[in-house]
Amino acid sequence: MQQSEENEWLARWREGRIGFHRDAVHPALVRFWPSLGAPPGAKVLVPLCGKSLDMRWLAEQGHPVLGIELATDAIEQFVADGSGEVSRYRQSDFDICRQGSIELWGGDFFHFHIQQAAEIGAFYDRAALIALPEATRQRYAFHLAQLLPPGARGLLISLTRAPGDSGGPPYSVPAEEVRALFEPNFELTHLADGEPEENGFRESVWALKRRGPLA
Repeated sequence: MQQSEENEWLARWREGRIGFHRDAVHPALVRFWPSLGAPPGAKVLVPLCGKSLDMRWLAEQGHPVLGIELATDAIEQFVADGSGEVSRYRQSDFDICRQGSIELWGGDFFHFHIQQAAEIGAFYDRAALIALPEATRQRYAFHLAQLLPPGARGLLISLTRAPGDSGGPPYSVPAEEVRALFEPNFELTHLADGEPEENGFRESVWALKRRGPLA
């Protein structure tokens, strides 16, 4: 991330401006994940994870979870709301908390490298792509592709805003941009569009499969 983006993100968590956080598991995850085809027990990468309850749901389905989050406040709130012992250690640029089968890596997603992603077999993005400004989204899509092995599957939830509303985050990422960002490296399937919300937001759900020859 750019320094200005990092500062804004950290300030949001510090000041409690986290309207993007959901107090329940996202219904699209519950609906579509079982049919995604992710192997049982595959470790799921969750970029810019915040303190999302979706990670606990994935863990309950038998998936180890590796979440990456810049804001220490988010990580500490997540583990405080959970149960079980928390182990802490450091690897490279990341301070890591582990609670049960969930690892939370505190640091910049763009500093997470393929050597650290050796066990990743799937991914989930509900609020990462839409948290990034347009200039950073292409970098994000490329970096994500580098971390995933051929055949890895993921679920992406994008968002569009009301016409004329160009604010953010969350940012509006229309379907044509999603395709342009991900189709070079992923097989992309549009699964559903949500109903327009009162704030003018509308979510779209995508299934992705990393292209490339299988081992």
